[in-house]
Amino acid sequence: MNGNIDSLASRDAAWRVELRNEMSAKERAAIPRAKMPMLPAEYRVTCNDEVNQGLSAGQAMVEARRCLDCPDPQCVTGCPVGINIPGFIKNIQRGHFAEAAAVLKATSSLPAVCGRVCPQEKQCESRCIYTKMKKPAVAIGYLERFAADTERMSGQQLNIDREPSRGIKIAVAGSGPAGLSFAGDMAKKGYDVTVFEALHEIGGVLKYGIPEFRLPNAVVDAELDSLRALGVEFKKDCIIGKTLSYDDLINDGFKAIFVASGAGLPRFMGIPGENLIGIMSSNEYLTRINLMGAGRGGMTPVAHGKRVAVIGGGNTAMDSVRTARRMGAERAMIIYRRSETEMPARIEEVEHAKEEGVEFLTLCNPVEYRGDENGRVKSMIIQRMTLGEPGPDGRRSPVAIDGAVDEIEVDEVIVSVGVSPNPLIPDSIEGLNVSRRGTIEVNDCLQSSIPLIFAGGDIVRGGATVILAMGDGRRAAEAMDRFLSDSH
Repeated sequence: MNGNIDSLASRDAAWRVELRNEMSAKERAAIPRAKMPMLPAEYRVTCNDEVNQGLSAGQAMVEARRCLDCPDPQCVTGCPVGINIPGFIKNIQRGHFAEAAAVLKATSSLPAVCGRVCPQEKQCESRCIYTKMKKPAVAIGYLERFAADTERMSGQQLNIDREPSRGIKIAVAGSGPAGLSFAGDMAKKGYDVTVFEALHEIGGVLKYGIPEFRLPNAVVDAELDSLRALGVEFKKDCIIGKTLSYDDLINDGFKAIFVASGAGLPRFMGIPGENLIGIMSSNEYLTRINLMGAGRGGMTPVAHGKRVAVIGGGNTAMDSVRTARRMGAERAMIIYRRSETEMPARIEEVEHAKEEGVEFLTLCNPVEYRGDENGRVKSMIIQRMTLGEPGPDGRRSPVAIDGAVDEIEVDEVIVSVGVSPNPLIPDSIEGLNVSRRGTIEVNDCLQSSIPLIFAGGDIVRGGATVILAMGDGRRAAEAMDRFLSDSH
């Protein structure tokens, strides 16, 4: 979208005339769900431009009209941060776009991010009443993105209410979604919040883990500017647990700490040949490219494989394989041991990958990598699988098919089979209880065994979505506020 709020609102004047007419619930339900405009696949694999282009004002207003004004809106219960979804949608319907953004920002510190990367189809949209009617849910994510983008592109940043300063310093370890959500809520409550980031750019996984074709850095930077306007201070290149210790923070006057250091420790499968040159984790691959400019004239090198296999079926795997296509891979493959139905990745991301020429080798599991005389990977042995009986989680377990083994030529492999919590902070603080999985143990209020330390996001969950991490940040802010208020 281009231009300011007024031009966005007037661009589709014909739609406004239609929307003035009252419509019955039946007529609203007959409106087809909005389709997201996208860049053509043949173009987008040549660049890092954002694939989804956003709804026009007219599209957004019509889509908002589909909302049936449920007396008990279940969509809100499906949102981990509790956004007033009907409130912002009805403002879009009326053409009050700035008011829609204000409703969003009352509860969400990152609405433009969430509108792009949150799995709405599994959360708010899954609770939409249309799903019970066997109709497509209201496109809540598209509308959230529209409202946030309209406010950002207007150049008129909203003023968010902030309580007077309490003179109480709060530290946040990590600038990913959990840390940013927490920081925004605590700043609104009048606390002096400083966010410490280990890397050289603020944003955590939003910057290093998600490619710009899905989440542009400019969008993240605008959200960060909103937090700065609230008074949040950011410090880069500062590793809590190494550059600064817990005791250093307390001695510097910080009254409490929220740990949101994420899950940056990659997992591997432990199969023969996994240490060959050309095999790396998705964390390393995406960080080199997204944050360090590898392949785009940056100083950090990265392989430009022509036959690239990505192991895994989640969103990070899709980000990796689609990035490989943009880095020049002629054959880019997803290798996944279950069927496509069981893939945890968003349906939209799978569809985009297919449009971009990615091959899906499902019910396949790598069992060995083979290298050339220089120690570089040249092929992989895959075991064909079938699905057995459902396990305790309801998912059918993959079972190897005897004798069904194939060899596939590859020159680069990206392993995306999960991550573990970053151990640096848990290992550096004596008395901090940690689970066998390396996660920080917290109570229902996200408070750790050390009362001044709260934690949330992947360091507690072990791996989750952006919006679940943000929900942790909001819950922790409420709980820490109560704790500090009771303590003083």
